[in-house]
Amino acid sequence: MKVFQSSSFGKKVKKLKQKEKLELDNAVREIIKDPSIGIEKKGDLRGIFVHKFKILRTKFLLSYRMVGEDIELITIGTHENYYRDLKSYLKNR
Repeated sequence: MKVFQSSSFGKKVKKLKQKEKLELDNAVREIIKDPSIGIEKKGDLRGIFVHKFKILRTKFLLSYRMVGEDIELITIGTHENYYRDLKSYLKNR
């Protein structure tokens, strides 16, 4: 199993501080252990899973999808405008 990251995910991770990146790494490890840990979305976002976790008291959402045996990390962010941005990213791909 390989883990890929989208360009959007990479850009947002660069903005995180070191402690925040450690928490993100833990969340990604949880996803790798059990890919069904996230909630599968419906409608426009069918096939996309969203895993919720906290970084320093702030709830973050991490979206990913299964591509065969591999996992693609799509984007990360807080709940504000998250799904709107996710839809626009997937539409422009």
